[in-house]
Amino acid sequence: MIVTLTLNPSLDRTIEVASLRRGAVIRAAATHLDPGGKGVNVSRALLANRVRSCAVVPFGGDEGRRLVSLLSAEGIEMVTVPVAGATRSNVALAEPDGTVTKINEPGTALSPAELEALAAAVLGAAGSADWVVASGSLPPRVPVDVYARLCERFTGAGINVAVDTSGPAFVHALTQAPALVKPNREELSEATGMVISCLGDAIKAAESLRARGAGTVLASLGADGAILLQGDQVWFGRCALAEPRSSVGAGDAMLAGFLAAGACGQEALVEALAWATAAVGLPGSRMPGPDDIRRDDVRVIAADPTLPLRSGG
Repeated sequence: MIVTLTLNPSLDRTIEVASLRRGAVIRAAATHLDPGGKGVNVSRALLANRVRSCAVVPFGGDEGRRLVSLLSAEGIEMVTVPVAGATRSNVALAEPDGTVTKINEPGTALSPAELEALAAAVLGAAGSADWVVASGSLPPRVPVDVYARLCERFTGAGINVAVDTSGPAFVHALTQAPALVKPNREELSEATGMVISCLGDAIKAAESLRARGAGTVLASLGADGAILLQGDQVWFGRCALAEPRSSVGAGDAMLAGFLAAGACGQEALVEALAWATAAVGLPGSRMPGPDDIRRDDVRVIAADPTLPLRSGG
């Protein structure tokens, strides 16, 4: 089983528009309301593919109750922890070419007692779990070393920890040697101070993360694919997508696919890319199921360090 912890979950409303024009009155082509937050999305993707997961989720206010209701309707196994503040709401504006403009609320602060209750809930849910996924942004005023402290605690309990976050929280987490990290290209650059313009730059940045404590690095490079550094191996894979709709949750689907496939080697990278690509082809933050996933479209090829990466990839 895979346990996920989302410190800053959300209600995610995605609005599809023909084009985004500042100052204009824009009619929505479609809208979608989904439970959100990186760990929540990992659990949703795993459930959609019949992989057992338990989501540990703080909730508060009307938005929090709606979030729990949506998760219950999807059949998510979860442990909910009531908190004093209200759960946040996010809005994503999706254009037909796959461009997504996101407006995210900061979320609500968590007290030390609430953080302790969440950590205890994870340990209580973990049992014989293979992994704990600690992911997502931090709520306001939560210490930036919180993922590092959680990683130390969960690893000490004999559980593999995967971390997917950004900024100082990500850098601090590296000090506690998480078994797996899943940065994107921007997060790779931010954590290492490196400009990443070609595949070789991305590989060097990922190697830097391993030197600082990360066990395995699965780095998503947007439309350019993904790299996996594990043991003494480096794999590079990519998967074409004919019609992108929304990139929201694609990185979470990638992490879910990787873990579902055993989190080891080329086959797990193929699964990760297939799940992520399927997610980009779906509206809103809908997670792909078995009928959406096309593993045969994934290609794992030799990593050419000189390969340029697309701008914003």
